[in-house]
Amino acid sequence: MRYSLLKARLADFLRSRHMTRHFQRLLLPDKYSPLRKQDAGLQQAETLRRAAYSLPETVLHQLNSSVIGLTETQAETLRVQVGLNALAQEAPLHWWQHLWLCYRNPFNLLLTLLAVVSWLTEDMQATLVIGAMVILSTLLRFWQEGKSNRAADALKAMVSATASVRRPAKNVNANVIESFITADIPMDQLVPGDVVVLAAGDMVPADCRVLQAKDLFVAQAAMTGESMPVEKQVDQLPSEVTNPLELDNIVFMGTNVVSGTATVVVLATGSHTYFGALASRVTATDSTPTAFQAGVNKVSWLLIRFMYVMAPLVFLINGLTKGDWTQALLFALSIAVGLTPEMLPMIVTSTLAKGAVFLSRQRVIVKRLDAIQSFGAMDVLCTDKTGTLTEDHIVLARHLDVWGEDSDRVLEMAYLNSYYQTGLKNLLDKAVLEHTEVHGALAPNTHYRKVDEIPFDFERRRMSVVVSEREDHHELICKGAVEEILAVCTHVQHGETTEMLTPALLARIRCVTDALNGEGLRVVAVAAKEVPPSKETYGQSDESELTLMGYVAFLDPPKTSTAPALKTLAEHGVTVKVLTGDNDRVTAKVCRDVGLDHADAVILGSDIDRMDDTTLAKVVACHTLFAKLTPAHKERIVGSLKESGHVVGFMGDGINDAPALRRADIGISVDTAVDIAKEAADIILLEKSLMVLEEGIQEGRRTFANMLKYIKMTASSNFGNVFSVLVASVFIPFLPMLPMHLLVQNLLYDISQTSIPFDHVDAEQLKVPQRWQPADIGRFMLFFGPLSSVFDIVTFAMMWYLFKANTPAQQTLFQSGWFVVGLLTQTLVIHLIRTAKVPFVQSRAAWPVLVMTALIMIIGVWLPMGPLASYFKLQPLPAAYFICLPLILIAYMALTQAMKRIYVRRYGWQ
Repeated sequence: MRYSLLKARLADFLRSRHMTRHFQRLLLPDKYSPLRKQDAGLQQAETLRRAAYSLPETVLHQLNSSVIGLTETQAETLRVQVGLNALAQEAPLHWWQHLWLCYRNPFNLLLTLLAVVSWLTEDMQATLVIGAMVILSTLLRFWQEGKSNRAADALKAMVSATASVRRPAKNVNANVIESFITADIPMDQLVPGDVVVLAAGDMVPADCRVLQAKDLFVAQAAMTGESMPVEKQVDQLPSEVTNPLELDNIVFMGTNVVSGTATVVVLATGSHTYFGALASRVTATDSTPTAFQAGVNKVSWLLIRFMYVMAPLVFLINGLTKGDWTQALLFALSIAVGLTPEMLPMIVTSTLAKGAVFLSRQRVIVKRLDAIQSFGAMDVLCTDKTGTLTEDHIVLARHLDVWGEDSDRVLEMAYLNSYYQTGLKNLLDKAVLEHTEVHGALAPNTHYRKVDEIPFDFERRRMSVVVSEREDHHELICKGAVEEILAVCTHVQHGETTEMLTPALLARIRCVTDALNGEGLRVVAVAAKEVPPSKETYGQSDESELTLMGYVAFLDPPKTSTAPALKTLAEHGVTVKVLTGDNDRVTAKVCRDVGLDHADAVILGSDIDRMDDTTLAKVVACHTLFAKLTPAHKERIVGSLKESGHVVGFMGDGINDAPALRRADIGISVDTAVDIAKEAADIILLEKSLMVLEEGIQEGRRTFANMLKYIKMTASSNFGNVFSVLVASVFIPFLPMLPMHLLVQNLLYDISQTSIPFDHVDAEQLKVPQRWQPADIGRFMLFFGPLSSVFDIVTFAMMWYLFKANTPAQQTLFQSGWFVVGLLTQTLVIHLIRTAKVPFVQSRAAWPVLVMTALIMIIGVWLPMGPLASYFKLQPLPAAYFICLPLILIAYMALTQAMKRIYVRRYGWQ
């Protein structure tokens, strides 16, 4: 009922301004909702099938491209024709469209109606004044909204994903295949015909046909439901394939490269891709507001319900008591406009944009504006160990045989594995490859030939390469997590001796690795086996009957800044939980070193597999460390915390972190992360540090607190004004204020509110997570709203009895007196409600707020006293009025402060 009437106020505002792109997460396929053939258009599916069964040369010819790519001129021409490579989202508004929308709101439309009435009655003074108010209101909105929009676009541009494309080199023969350069361009600039180079960790930027591939494995579980990476190759197998997702040489937008390299040509971009067909329908049909938008909607609806009740009531009372139904209608419409939270979306957007700009100066880039509110509300942070708690500079500390003795042979095997694997080279691989002396001794380019590769995945937690040193045999070299390597080993080698892996030897091996883990070393096992050169293609089934050769052990020391950062996060109400795929002993050692409390046991991924959702929720609530996790485990833990009522942040930078980043309330990554992690995140850190994160949390809370100030002020003052109007309408034989007076008051008050995003926030409000609590806002409104009505009624009595403004002939004096008191109390309430402390003494507003409120109060007094009074249907007030005015204001502030203390003791202060 309420949303059919309200129509999701903030969402409507964002859609009308074409600003929803700043409040949406990247539309990625959901892991648990695999695409079906019928989800995509038949035209896209047929185009992909034709490309798959055509020769690469034919595909390139049809696209007017070549293996060296398109020229920049060709690409620009195509970009004009097909548009940007982006999923369906609104384009920025033209300035004149934005200006029209800034004018087209109830406030300006009612002012325009009043101007027309004034013109028809030949009141040119009022017509000019009201016209100036319309222009001022429109330009204010236009400037504020445009500034916020430009700031958000600039921030998103700082973290835009790029793709490596080929461009023909200048002044060379285009027939020479090598005559190209590789350039990184934003993904949204790709067009059909672009030749793109893909590597491990890259997102597939569009629907593409594979031209060249080397051990290319792509994760497309989100589109097909397959948990394992799928190998892609140049040629399509001859069997007829009806589902495009099963094509062997087509890669799809929304998937990512797990391992290998490839050169591909773009077939379709944006909404013309296979996934784009689905995305356009999701965008068109999914109007579910985010948690942030829902919170703003509830607050808006609270105020609008009062408007729906009070405006008709004011209309009837004034019409019946005064007999002038036209004037009563205009007055009721003015009340309705005053009660409508028309400025709320603009204030919210401006505050969020200001917070995002501030965070960018702290090396934190906000991709989705309302993520700032989630940042401030976050009470649980899930993070990996590497690079967050540790220095992120891993060194190879030891290379050992199975009994813990130094072994150069183990280092050589680990080097060959890291050198030839084409997956994303992690920090462990890089640490191994830093041993350049091994490269010189082995001369892999001369003495070895790579045969095949079995890529890493997070279920097996190991990867293998097959090399041929002599063409008479192949050698499979496998490295990975100790337990997972032991699971496929049947022998162990020590020196020149090879023996069966018995339970006694297994126990001894575990003692060696446990001792290394206890020192904080991350242990990777290395195993191998020789096989005859009977085939060139190997799979996971070949990882069997291996011989354990030894281990490589790595050291990643804790950061010196981690311990104080963890302490600061705890002081600000954020619980840190470590979710890692690493060994439990290493994780426990690092956490002890940085002071992270984990008196409880470390929970392993294998433990989670045996838990139902209820058990998992209990375990997750009381444990801090989780080790040996797969991406599915991380995602499940994050989901369990959310379902328990927590606002969860997840910080990760790897391929395996993308599902949890999407599942969290706020996904946090770093600018050095893989593409898929950066695209799934809402916040990008330019420095991987918990201390930087803590600064972001503080700003998130500061931003939210300033938004809440506006909402509380608007709700309480509107409620008080309505109550005062009802009283005046019943007992006073003329309108207590003209419609124009109400609108002028409303405009001046709204102008004073534009400084709130720049206000200070009390330190006490930054120490706890901040959440939307619409019920608290309703209670606040009922508690503080009637206070202003008390002094409005005092003002009515003063004007009626003391200054004899008690006849229709004296109504202008009455209206002028209430206009000044009403505006000044509304403006002063900014300082009273912005803090739980004593204003001006214990807590002082920022200088923009002080200047703006002082300016508005001066204007409020000057309007009836200055030369423009007659234009606004006001008149100068007697000197005695200004003796009474300070007494009313001081009494109002004193009573509000006293009631505030009662409220804080009873309900607290958000």
